[in-house]
Amino acid sequence: MAYRRTEKMERRMARTRERIVEATMHLIARDGYAGAGIPAIAAEAGVATGSIYRFFPSKAELFDEVFRRVSQREIDACAAAAATPGTARQRIARLVETFARRALKGRRLARALLAEPVDPIIEIDRMRFREPYRAIQAGIIRDGIAAGELEEQDADVVAAGLVGAISEALVGPLGEAHAPEREEQLVATVVTLCVRSLGPAPAADEHRLTAINGESP
Repeated sequence: MAYRRTEKMERRMARTRERIVEATMHLIARDGYAGAGIPAIAAEAGVATGSIYRFFPSKAELFDEVFRRVSQREIDACAAAAATPGTARQRIARLVETFARRALKGRRLARALLAEPVDPIIEIDRMRFREPYRAIQAGIIRDGIAAGELEEQDADVVAAGLVGAISEALVGPLGEAHAPEREEQLVATVVTLCVRSLGPAPAADEHRLTAINGESP
């Protein structure tokens, strides 16, 4: 007769697995990937070293679980920010500001997600998880074009450029602590860069804004 785990055992194993993932996340957030060795993870989670391999065949697969979980959490936060009403520029600004502020708040973890050397399995997911950010911003740009707020442009190319620009602009500053006023300046600069990358308002829109302001065209 085949051995079957009881529901109680399944729940206990699920809790142990979750402790391992949470411990790994905590160590990466504190010390980066390099500081999250298996013995340290086991000690943090309160389990035997060998127990980790019952749930994750390799450290790379454990790190990938953490990477995917944290990345999805950040995507969800940015998507929620971008979904609030506003013009295309306002929505892009909110998305970028949300991403930047959350990254600076958890700078060590954010830098690990964005730039630290990783195993190939994580590098593949690193590239894959850039796609939702591109897709969200491309959708906003298309909305802006349809509403007459933005000039005609290749939404996918511009959105891909924004994703790269945000990451490159933040990866250096994430490596060191800054005074609060410097962080505010950094966030404002990255937001401005991305909004300006959307191009000028269409001429018709500029004319409409001028008329609203009571100025001569």
